[in-house]
Amino acid sequence: MSRLLRGTLILSAATFFSKFIGLIFVIPFTNLVEEQGMALYGYAYIPYTILLSISTMGVPLAVSKFVSKYNALGDYAAGRKLLKSGLLVMTLTGTLAFVILYMLAPILANQIIDEKGGQGNSIEDITLVIRMVSTALIVVPSMSLIRGYFQGFQSMGPTAVSQVVEQIVRIVFILVGSFVVISLMNGEITTAVALSTFAATLGAIAGLAVLIWYWIKRKPHLDKMYRESKPVADISLKDIYKETIKYAIPFVAVGLAIPLYQMVDQFTIVNTLDKSLDYTLKEAESVFAIITQIAHKLVMIPVSLATALALTLIPVITKSFTQNDDEILHKQITQTFQMVLFLTAPAAIGLTVLAYPAYGALFGLSSMETGGYYLQWYAPTALWFAMFTVTAAILQGLNQQRYAFISLSAGFLAKLILNKPLLLLFGGTGSVIATDIGYTLSILFNLYIIKKYSGFSFKWVYRRAVLITLFCAAMAVTVMIVSTLLGEAETRFDTIITLTMGILTGGAVYVFLSHRSGLLNIILGDRIPFLKRRK
Repeated sequence: MSRLLRGTLILSAATFFSKFIGLIFVIPFTNLVEEQGMALYGYAYIPYTILLSISTMGVPLAVSKFVSKYNALGDYAAGRKLLKSGLLVMTLTGTLAFVILYMLAPILANQIIDEKGGQGNSIEDITLVIRMVSTALIVVPSMSLIRGYFQGFQSMGPTAVSQVVEQIVRIVFILVGSFVVISLMNGEITTAVALSTFAATLGAIAGLAVLIWYWIKRKPHLDKMYRESKPVADISLKDIYKETIKYAIPFVAVGLAIPLYQMVDQFTIVNTLDKSLDYTLKEAESVFAIITQIAHKLVMIPVSLATALALTLIPVITKSFTQNDDEILHKQITQTFQMVLFLTAPAAIGLTVLAYPAYGALFGLSSMETGGYYLQWYAPTALWFAMFTVTAAILQGLNQQRYAFISLSAGFLAKLILNKPLLLLFGGTGSVIATDIGYTLSILFNLYIIKKYSGFSFKWVYRRAVLITLFCAAMAVTVMIVSTLLGEAETRFDTIITLTMGILTGGAVYVFLSHRSGLLNIILGDRIPFLKRRK
C-alpha cells in the first residue's frame, strides 16, 4: 500500500472517529443538562462554528494542496514561507475572530431571546457561554494551518492523532465536568454548559500540543529538505495567499451550509415561538435544542457514514473528468449517488418510523413526546444533508466548485425568507420545512450543473432510487407492525426493546430485499469481499 493511500485511510478513519464521538456524546450530555442546557450549548456553538469556518477559510486542505504542489517541484521553501507567514496571519485572524465574538456576545444574546427571561436561559447565561467558547478561536486557526502543512508532505499521522486527541480531551472534559457540577456539586446547568463550551479551547490546546511534538520530532528532516530546496519561482506572499484562498473557497462553502441554516434557526425559533405563539420560553428553547442540537446530531450519524464512503470516489471522478473519459466518469457519478441513497435513505426512514422509541430510549420518557415529534419531522432531512454534501463534492471533482457557493446562497436565502413565516404557520416544524426547501433548491441546482458539465444521465440513479424507495417502504411497514405488536412503551426499558427490535427487523428486511434483488451486490459488491466473490 502506498504511503499516500495509507495516510489517507488513517486520516479518514481518524476524521470519522472524531465526528462519530462528537455526535454520540450528545446522548449522555443531554441526559445531564436536559433540553435547556442543550439550547444554551447551541447558542454558543453555532456562531462559533461560523466564525471558525470564516477565520480558517478551509485552511488545512488548501495549505495541503499548496504545499504538495510545490514539494512535487522540489520547492520546499515555498511551503515553509507559507507556514511562517501563515502562522502569524492565522493567529491574527483567530484573535480578531475571538474579539468579535466576545464583544458581540451580549448583542447576540439579546437577539436570541427576549429580555423578560422566564423559566428558560437568561441573556447573561447566553453571553457567558458564547464568551467561553470564543477563546478557542485564538488557537484553532493556527492548529489548522500546521495540520495542512504536514498533509502537504503526504504525512497524515499528525493531523489524525491531533484530531482524535483534541476530540477526546474535549468530550471527556464536557462529560466529566458536567457530571461533577450537576451530580456531585448540585451546581447549575449554566455552569456545566459554560465549562462544556470552554472544552473546545482545552481540546484545541491538546491538539496543538500534539502537532508541536510532531514538529520537534521531524524538524531535522524538514530542515534538511528546506536546505536542499530548489525554488521554481520567486513567489510573493500575495501570490501565495491568492492561490491558497482559491483552493479554500469550495471547502468553505460546504462547511458553512449547516451552521448558516442553524444560525437562522437560532435567531428565529425561540423569538417567534415565545413572542408570537403560545409557547413559554422554556418550551421554545426545548424546540430549538431538539431541532438544532439533539435531532440534528442523531441524523448526522448515518449522514457521516454514507458521505464518507461516497466521497472516496471523488478523487477518481476528478481524474476521469481531467482525462475526458466520459464513460468511466458517468459510472463513477452513478455509483456515488447510488451509495449515498442506499445507505442514507433507510437510516432516515428508519429513524422517522422509530423516532418516539429512539428519543425515549436515549433521553428518557419525560421528553419523548416533544422530542419524538420533532425527530420524526427532522429525520428525513438526513437525505438532504447527504445529497448536498455529495453533489457539492462532485462539482469540485468536475472543477465547477464555484457553483457550490451559488447553490448554497440560493438555499440559504430561501431558508432566511421562509423560516419565520413557516414557524408562524406550523410551529417548530416550520423550521424543518424551511430547511428542506432550502436544501432542495441547492441540490436541484447542483444536479443541473452536474448534468450540464458532465453530460450525465440520471436514468440509472432514478431506477435505483425507485427500488430503494420500495425497499424502504417495506422496511417501514415491517417496523410499524413490530412496534404495534410490542405495544405502547410504559418504561424506558420498553422503548429500548422497541427500538432494538425495530432496527433488527427493519434492517433485516432491507438487507434481504437488497440482496435478493441484486442491488446490494451492484452498489457495494466491489467494497465487500464476500459480495465481490459472488459477483
